[in-house]
Amino acid sequence: MTVPFMTPDPQAIADSNLADFARHAGMAGCDYAALHRWSVTDLEGFWGAVWEYFDIDADTPYERVLAEETMPGARWFPGATLNYAAHHALRNAADDAVAIIALDETGSCYEVTTARLRAQVASVAATLRELGVGKGDRVVGYLPNTPHAIVAFLAAASLGAVWSVCGQDYAPKAAANRFAQLEPTVLIAADGYLFNGTGHDRRDAALELAGALPTLKATLLVNHVGLPWPSRAYPSLAVPWEDAVTRTEELACTPVPFDHPLWVVFSSGTTGLPKGIVHGHGGVLLEHLKTLGLHSDLGPGDRLLWYTTTHWMMWNLVASTLLTGATTCTYDGSPAPLTRPDILWKLAARHRVTVFGTSPQYLLGMAKSGIDPSVYDLSSIRVVGCTGSALPASAYPWVRDHVGDRVLLASISGGTDVVSGFAGSAPNTPVWAGELSAPHLGVALAAYDAEGLPVVDRVGELVVTRPMPSMPLYFWNDPEGTRYRDAYFSSYPGVWRHGDWITVTGHGSVIVHGRSDSTLNRNGVRLGSADIHDVVERLPEITEALVIGAEQPDGGYWMPLFVVLAAGATLDDALREKIRDAIRTGASPRHVPDEILEVPGVPHTRTGKKLEVPVKRLLQGAPVEQVVNPGVVDAPDLIEHYARLGAERRSRKSAEV
Repeated sequence: MTVPFMTPDPQAIADSNLADFARHAGMAGCDYAALHRWSVTDLEGFWGAVWEYFDIDADTPYERVLAEETMPGARWFPGATLNYAAHHALRNAADDAVAIIALDETGSCYEVTTARLRAQVASVAATLRELGVGKGDRVVGYLPNTPHAIVAFLAAASLGAVWSVCGQDYAPKAAANRFAQLEPTVLIAADGYLFNGTGHDRRDAALELAGALPTLKATLLVNHVGLPWPSRAYPSLAVPWEDAVTRTEELACTPVPFDHPLWVVFSSGTTGLPKGIVHGHGGVLLEHLKTLGLHSDLGPGDRLLWYTTTHWMMWNLVASTLLTGATTCTYDGSPAPLTRPDILWKLAARHRVTVFGTSPQYLLGMAKSGIDPSVYDLSSIRVVGCTGSALPASAYPWVRDHVGDRVLLASISGGTDVVSGFAGSAPNTPVWAGELSAPHLGVALAAYDAEGLPVVDRVGELVVTRPMPSMPLYFWNDPEGTRYRDAYFSSYPGVWRHGDWITVTGHGSVIVHGRSDSTLNRNGVRLGSADIHDVVERLPEITEALVIGAEQPDGGYWMPLFVVLAAGATLDDALREKIRDAIRTGASPRHVPDEILEVPGVPHTRTGKKLEVPVKRLLQGAPVEQVVNPGVVDAPDLIEHYARLGAERRSRKSAEV
């Protein structure tokens, strides 16, 4: 068996929520493998124990845990009525406890106590109610990651309304592509946001967005960056946030069925309109209590700081941190602003953060920039969570050496689809560099081969063979469920196929190789793109890489590697050979690229995922308008660059013929 990079401290295991949960469930000891086996073989026993352990406050009890085990369409906790908002710090924490710490890239902050949060949620809920918002109506936010977004979300949820939010770096048209599908009653918009030392004015964008939503009855105007809202005619009633949030009201949460819609989160929408993925009150409540309370071991006294924007599913987890009684930190700004690139570490030290969350690109960027977080007192950090893409093995020693040798580096893989994780770490799991420690509790994860059979120590499709409570209720505007079934259940009927290549190892960990629809298939030998990116991006001369395997009209296969160079580096023959050698020895000699090309950048979705499939289709000659919506790309100008590269290559090939 491979030697783990790190093993957990026995005392930390004994003191963890997970050990307490195991005792509550009558499990001897706290062996993770045994806990996981129980959690996926006895779904009713496990999820019933989660319900009891976290003392779910139901207005009416459930009839049974799982009435119908089908995918899609599992029926969880029928008969139960509850409300997600009733389980936040609004229920358990002391009035003077700090619920939210609002941070930004300037280093400034303010705190929101439980009492203040409860009062603000009650006030905004009363305002929404007076504006005609009730059970099932939609409330949408065009907001940065600040306490305003959490207050607005909880207020909507308390009424049984359905919430959706996106960040203000989305253009009004891109935001409208999402929100107009929902036919919302109220829009809540901020005057702007901070990024890289600049306050970005979004007042005109908010007005344009409001004009694109004909069903609005009102727009609540948040003053965040200090820009006065101009007096102008809004297409709906304009209500200052201060008027909405300063009323004296008592909070009352509307009981709703377990599967009543809580929020709509949207797919990246790289082609066509983004898919609206609907999750329910009860499923999210249980899944997030399990993920945050057991896997991340969060509870009263803990503080979580996870860099995210409001349109990434990690924001939903940031908001749900309050379910555990822990403090959540919101952050407005760049993760590494030019003038203070280590600001997140500084803030983590100052505010005694216990769980610090980020992305692989951030950790790799810190290492390449020579930034040393250990100049700050990071002794409070016990978990560094990392998600968004596969975390390469090279990042693990850097975290150990620069953050702390007892810090649990929790690489996590999940999705907006389930608004949670499929695999990651727990307080009692070893850590293997470059691997996710284990499937999450309650996740019947497997790797399937082409015949639909589970395989170990071989690459296969990530599948989930039994239902999870947070699987989508449905897609918005998909009344027959056709798009939903096609998205996850068309390959293996009754089994969730997520679209990732993974390996389940013999020692129980999970290795993520990248999206299965962007697999590199050279001469029948398949390799995940993440395996190439890992070895190339370790090189000091390379800032980022993108490898594509594109089938050609003549039956050929073109596999270019695009690289973004670090400052001062030159893509000469020596560097090209260095890259090829790194791939031969570190990934696969069969997957050395046909060409290595310098590019000004790699396009991503606004949640940070590389646009591998859209770039592949552009290189193959598909029109831009059929491939990607520029409004959802972090650097839209790059799309034309790759389209032009594909056109130039096709022209050369045609001339050669």
